[in-house]
Amino acid sequence: MKRKIIHIDRELCNGCGACAAACHEGAIEMVDGKAVLTREDYCDGLGDCLPACPTGAITFEEREAPAYDEAAVLAAKAKKEAAAQGQVKPLGKPTAPAMPAHGMGGGKLPCGCPGTNSKRIVREESACAVSSAPVTSRLSQWPVQIKLVPVNAPYFDGANLLIAADCTAYAYGNIHEEFIRGRVTLIGCPKLDEGDYAEKLTAIISKNNIRSVTILRMEVPCCGGIENATKRAIQASGKFLPWRVVTVTTDGRLIE
Repeated sequence: MKRKIIHIDRELCNGCGACAAACHEGAIEMVDGKAVLTREDYCDGLGDCLPACPTGAITFEEREAPAYDEAAVLAAKAKKEAAAQGQVKPLGKPTAPAMPAHGMGGGKLPCGCPGTNSKRIVREESACAVSSAPVTSRLSQWPVQIKLVPVNAPYFDGANLLIAADCTAYAYGNIHEEFIRGRVTLIGCPKLDEGDYAEKLTAIISKNNIRSVTILRMEVPCCGGIENATKRAIQASGKFLPWRVVTVTTDGRLIE
């Protein structure tokens, strides 16, 4: 079948191994000091490895490749984890599987993606934080989804762009006042949305008078896709723009 899959440029690869560590499916291995896509059927085409590569050796391509085999990935991962933990039992002596700790700190799901590890976030409520006054939205345009926004919308003229992973709006409580206010907001999810944002963002930045770009992402590795796409878009536009990246932790703190 023809599908989106990663391509690793052997000449650009410096052998750091960051992509292999970032690939939660185990599709990439280090061979003779270089990263190699050894299992095409393990590659889900979502590109968690892209932002981890410091040399830009990894890109997307669309070509004939085996379908992504999630069952095989989970089976290989379970076998590897069991071996690492010394939990491989002799045949004939099955043990009951451990139940996932849903809603509790540190519950790790079978897929192994840090973005899906479950935990409970407990916050202290203060009396001054409780208010019946409505919170004013600072959103200045519509639509906001990267795939839906028109490239030549008039609100892009002289705009300060906020390119945000959609989960940031839920993780960071003061997003409207600190980030959306005074900016044109574009949102997306690099893990779940189809395709790459770089081409659309390049068109927006190239064809409009953009003044600055702020990238707001979550701390989970897969969210690096929106950061990587934005950086590539700025570079491809040929413009020199002030830009910054702000990371939101899953418990709502900011890292710059």
